[in-house]
Amino acid sequence: MVTDTIAAISTAVGEGGIAVIRVSGPEAIEEVGRLLQSKTPLAEATTHTVHYGFIVQPKTGEKLEEVLVTVMRAPRSFTTEDIVEISTHGGIISVKRVMDLLLQQRTIRLAEPGEFTKRAFLNGRIDLSQAEAVIDLIRSKSDRAFTVAFKQVEGQLSRRITELRYFLLETLAHIEVNIDYPEHDVESLTTAFIKEKCSKVMEGIDELLRTANQGKILREGITTAIVGRPNVGKSSLLNALARQNKAIVTDIPGTTRDVIEEFVTINNIPLKLLDTAGIRETMDIVEQMGVERSKAAVLEADLILLVINGAEPLHEDEISLMEQIKGRQVIVLINKSDLPQHVDRNMIESYFAEGNQVELSVKTEDGLERLEETITELFLGGQLESGDLTYVSNVRHIALLNKAVLSLQDAFEAADAGVPIDIFQIDVRLAWEQLGEVIGDSAPDSLLDQIFSQFCLGK
Repeated sequence: MVTDTIAAISTAVGEGGIAVIRVSGPEAIEEVGRLLQSKTPLAEATTHTVHYGFIVQPKTGEKLEEVLVTVMRAPRSFTTEDIVEISTHGGIISVKRVMDLLLQQRTIRLAEPGEFTKRAFLNGRIDLSQAEAVIDLIRSKSDRAFTVAFKQVEGQLSRRITELRYFLLETLAHIEVNIDYPEHDVESLTTAFIKEKCSKVMEGIDELLRTANQGKILREGITTAIVGRPNVGKSSLLNALARQNKAIVTDIPGTTRDVIEEFVTINNIPLKLLDTAGIRETMDIVEQMGVERSKAAVLEADLILLVINGAEPLHEDEISLMEQIKGRQVIVLINKSDLPQHVDRNMIESYFAEGNQVELSVKTEDGLERLEETITELFLGGQLESGDLTYVSNVRHIALLNKAVLSLQDAFEAADAGVPIDIFQIDVRLAWEQLGEVIGDSAPDSLLDQIFSQFCLGK
């Protein structure tokens, strides 16, 4: 339990309708009450009530801001501590005046990034997987990603992990009884019994991991590099997918000289589009730098959209590029399908499967729907899992689940080989602890600091 009081701005800095400052801790109500001039003293306010008034300078009585103050008394608050939320007029100066005054109070300090959520975790209101899902909720770039994150915030993943840990704890309890009191045959700890218990938990973990690829894509998106020679329609494609003119389009080769980033959502799949400079040999120093950045973008991309002008024969630069990206996740876009075609399809098919080729005309937007379908099919097998499946999207969670499976496999094999019970119980206990790390039961302080440092200030 923490004993100090923290404050931070919880809304984005800038102009807006209102801004919210959050104060949490044992002195929150008392300290804000000293600064608030209202009809009802804040110290007498009941929980979950809103009070109109003015924030005043206590030394001079000068009114600094007109506010609405919300009181949430412990333990019925996000952090389980006393929380006061001050709603001010939106704007940099209005928020700064109130925030500066709060930090001048003796017992209030500026909150660290994610400290409100960290206190909710430390005070037992949420577990670690729920806390991490708060980040995913804020960063969601599609409705489906938001839904997955929201279910995790509600504790769907936590409940499933807790169920699996209960099976392991039950197994460990039987093992301990058998070791300590061998004369009392509580339940026959045969090889078949241990294997049955381990198998049941492994099946549960496998069910979670089955959605891991989809969950990871929903959470992180797909880094997608749009590559090709100059003037084949790369920037036009970016604009068409983004539904707005993000990149300059001209007939002059080499217009794009740097990597342009834009997030789009296709069939609930977030794509981080990277429009790259046309890859070709050039004497222009600036364009050379753009080409090098394009090559770097290709290396980091999960998906490559190779744009080729179907109205022209393949250029040697395109053949060289196809050679470089062969074996990667590539969709070949044969652009300008509205013009007579002269491209060598057989040459393209010698590098990439026919199913990963899409004819389109960016100019008329004909074929864009087929491109979206191809991306969905390539990464999600055509569609997302539906229903109330528990998605695992966090890389840390996926790694821990995989480790738990390996530990249980070791216990399974040890039981099958006739190893003494007190030896292979170590692997069962290790799996139990690894599942516990997912929800934070055995997370080290360094991990907590790393996770909560990713939050924005005021969350």
